[in-house]
Amino acid sequence: MTRKRKRYAQMSEINVTPFVDVMLVLLIVFMVTAPLLTVGIPVDLPKVKASALTDQKDPLEITVKIGGEIYLGESRVNVDNLIPRLNAITELNKEARIYVRGDRVVAYGRIMEIMSLVNSAGYIKVALVTQNPKEN
Repeated sequence: MTRKRKRYAQMSEINVTPFVDVMLVLLIVFMVTAPLLTVGIPVDLPKVKASALTDQKDPLEITVKIGGEIYLGESRVNVDNLIPRLNAITELNKEARIYVRGDRVVAYGRIMEIMSLVNSAGYIKVALVTQNPKEN
């Protein structure tokens, strides 16, 4: 009586269940952390009762901090370099929406200097950002 040995062939299929599990966990992590990444430069915005603007395109943000530092987006800029950097980012599109964010203790005149500088460069859609008093 001869016995035949069964030979096991190597499995060449990929088990995708662990891969799907890892991808779902990564999706959840990104969904939780994505809103936290859009905060930008932290400033204490003034609280006013006004309706929020709705716009489909992401606006450029100019932030004025307590010490007078100016940020274009997330990078710090000098006042002298603000307009050339703004022109480079917008590619001279004077219709680009620009938001000016200023800490509530920054002098009103300083915010107006920045706004007039941007406005004198030809940008017409310049707005101030405030915080709703109901939000903390």
